[in-house]
Amino acid sequence: MAQLIKLQDYVSRYAQDIYLYPSRYVRLKKKQWEGWKEKWEHGSDQPIDFMKESSPPLPESFIEKIKSRIRLHGSGVEAEMIPEGQRHSEEQEILFGSGAFDSLHSIHTEEGLKQHFLDNLLPFQLKWASSTLTERSFLAKDILHDPTLKFLLQRFPDTFLVLYKPIFLLKKAPVEAELVLITPVAAMCISFMEAEEDAAFIGSKDRFWIKKTRNTETKILNPLIPLNRTEKIVKALFDLYEVDLPVQKLLLSRNGYFDYPLPPYGVQFIDKRDFADWFIVQRGMKSPLKHIQLKAAQVLLQFCQTTSVRRLEWENQPGDGE
Repeated sequence: MAQLIKLQDYVSRYAQDIYLYPSRYVRLKKKQWEGWKEKWEHGSDQPIDFMKESSPPLPESFIEKIKSRIRLHGSGVEAEMIPEGQRHSEEQEILFGSGAFDSLHSIHTEEGLKQHFLDNLLPFQLKWASSTLTERSFLAKDILHDPTLKFLLQRFPDTFLVLYKPIFLLKKAPVEAELVLITPVAAMCISFMEAEEDAAFIGSKDRFWIKKTRNTETKILNPLIPLNRTEKIVKALFDLYEVDLPVQKLLLSRNGYFDYPLPPYGVQFIDKRDFADWFIVQRGMKSPLKHIQLKAAQVLLQFCQTTSVRRLEWENQPGDGE
């Protein structure tokens, strides 16, 4: 599963430490999958102890110490102060404390088990992309069922980092962007163009394109306008911070076709005719996470807008600081 490092303007723990959380995600996912598979293969009614390497509960005095430092210095101290095993506990509980194992007995193939595992991992990913120890953002109800987001997270490798429709804050002005997918070899700015099956998108340099289906023609906004804007932002930030990673522009349609007689330079048009081949290449990428990839993510994340609220348990209480 690709890693969702930024979701619109939601708070993200990846933004706190992009060099820590991607590798932690991979380790945690691997451990969880091994537990699922063991339980499925042996059909045990006993719960698997996923927490056996975790630290014991933190003493109340230590928790108060953490709260005090966070109030004084901000939420950036949480990663340095909390033992690693304890930091894992909340993420594991959301998966395994909600009856996720209940239907394992009805799954008959390993492929079915994998899909069931991925479906249960999705809320876990959304949690990481919308909350930290001290803050949270309120997820829109439709995000969990967003088919494009689900496709990205479930079908691409763990080494792909997703900024899903981020909102950049540039010169104090919010700018909505298209999807940015940071792979080990490039940063891809992507727009998905999907409508009715076999729809044709007639491209031009004009402000509007034509979408043709069997019986209708409809004007749609030129998708290259926001895509070009996204590429411009990413390239400018990479140049500013000397991030040596290629930036690509892609227009994708899994179920439709592009018709652009003289397409502009620098844009890849990938439609129903060649999407499968492109997708196989991406899925087959075996390169590990790279330092330049994490640096690229860090640069983009620090310019993303965040809208969040402080968790109630971390709000200042009467007498704090006295």
